[in-house]
Amino acid sequence: MNESGYTPKNLKFGEEGREKLINGIKTISAAVKSTLGPSGQTVLIESPHHTHGITVTKDGVTVAKAVDLIDPIENLAVRMMKEAADRTATSAGDGTTTAIVLTEALVLAGTESIDDHNKTEVLRDLVKETEKVVASLKKRSRKVSKNNLRDVATISANNDRELGKVIADVYKAVGATGIVTVDKSQTSETYYETTMGLKVDRGYTSPMFINDQKKDECILDDVHILVSDAEITNILNIEAILKPVIQENKKLLIIAPCATNVINTLAANVVKGGLKICVIAPPNFGYRQHELMHDIAVSVGATYFSEKTGDDLSIITMDDLGHASKIIAAGDSTVIIKDEVANNAEILEARLNQLKQAYKNAVRKGDKEFILSRIASLSGGVGVIYAGGKTDLEQKELYDRIDDAVCAVRSALEEGIIPGGGLALYEESLRYDRNSKSVADRIMYQALRAPIIQILENAGLKLEDVYNFTSEHYGHGYDVKNNIVGDMYKLGVIDPLKVTKNALQNAVSVAVTILSTNAIITMARTYEDK
Repeated sequence: MNESGYTPKNLKFGEEGREKLINGIKTISAAVKSTLGPSGQTVLIESPHHTHGITVTKDGVTVAKAVDLIDPIENLAVRMMKEAADRTATSAGDGTTTAIVLTEALVLAGTESIDDHNKTEVLRDLVKETEKVVASLKKRSRKVSKNNLRDVATISANNDRELGKVIADVYKAVGATGIVTVDKSQTSETYYETTMGLKVDRGYTSPMFINDQKKDECILDDVHILVSDAEITNILNIEAILKPVIQENKKLLIIAPCATNVINTLAANVVKGGLKICVIAPPNFGYRQHELMHDIAVSVGATYFSEKTGDDLSIITMDDLGHASKIIAAGDSTVIIKDEVANNAEILEARLNQLKQAYKNAVRKGDKEFILSRIASLSGGVGVIYAGGKTDLEQKELYDRIDDAVCAVRSALEEGIIPGGGLALYEESLRYDRNSKSVADRIMYQALRAPIIQILENAGLKLEDVYNFTSEHYGHGYDVKNNIVGDMYKLGVIDPLKVTKNALQNAVSVAVTILSTNAIITMARTYEDK
């Protein structure tokens, strides 16, 4: 900032600015895409916050997050590429590397083909073609079978078949409605345990509650739980439980509507280090909120304070709180891992029987589905996979792989699977002509081929050397790891539809923004040699 109080800016226009953006894209892409596929390479990252200052990884999003460039315009491109990766990781849990490979391909192809006269029309057509590709992928997808679970997990765990089996076994143990999380083992062994738990479709009310920066989560062990639909308008409303929580260094999860001033006060004290608290909002609304909150209270052994029944929060005591062995609050959901101490088996069983009777009596389809989801939530299990390792570096790398694989399996269960190894997108590219008069078609043709080309390149192969055959069967392709041509479903080379779909959509979103950019404004910087 200068003496006048203004911060000077640098401006770049047109080709000059886009050239720097492209340099930034190429730089981050070169670092990330080398990890793609079964032959993907390991990346070493200088990381002062980890043991020995080193992170060893094949995780695309970890590599992407580590990249920062000196040039401000190039770094803007890096940040936008990170956004594509982050969006994909947040929504689908995997596919970050694919998102970056697609973004680079879209931008490079677009730069070659688009001129200023037809830019708006081409970019609009590109978005439309993306919708067509996604619709085609959905139509061709398959549901996950028990046999497919291991294959999905194996591929996402960098083709570690034993690890894939562990993850598949966990999902089989907790069931379709169950929840799977990852933690660090206290030994060198990797194993899993199952327990009871539930998932609430609400996340932390302030990012200041986050205590795990890598995963953007608030994680609390041995935590007490307040459940209420009555709004906490003043911090004094819960003074009776805050005092013992603070004095005895206890941890607290509040599931209740809270005024902004209450959230800010609690969050500020968390940041200062005095409180170990997280606040999430009640799930849903109306009568459904009341029922869901009652379910949560029963599940964790808490007294449900409801304004509908005239309950007064000022009389709450520690005995009214529920308890859980662990809670994991993310931006959009919270997992509660229950413990035996807090659970009243008789009350829980009575609640389940009540719901089962309500299901029999319900007439409307929507009511039946709502009741079924509540039964699944109350009776569902939680699987915890503990990542081992002989060293901290080994354990961290394994933890990241397991976390990616767990998310991939979850995505596969939600929306189904498609042929892996980049084949699904490659087969979509066959609908396009590289010499088409449509600029959007030419861009899409090149982009959809980029992932499979990169996977093969990492294995020392070329597309034309491998895909020199024709097949009328969807999903018939090349297994890079085993050097086999065949049905990718039978070979176990599969990807979750949700991962591939989100990677493409997020890549197109970022690419369109970059390709439509004409002016770039950055802060003026000075760098001194030290």
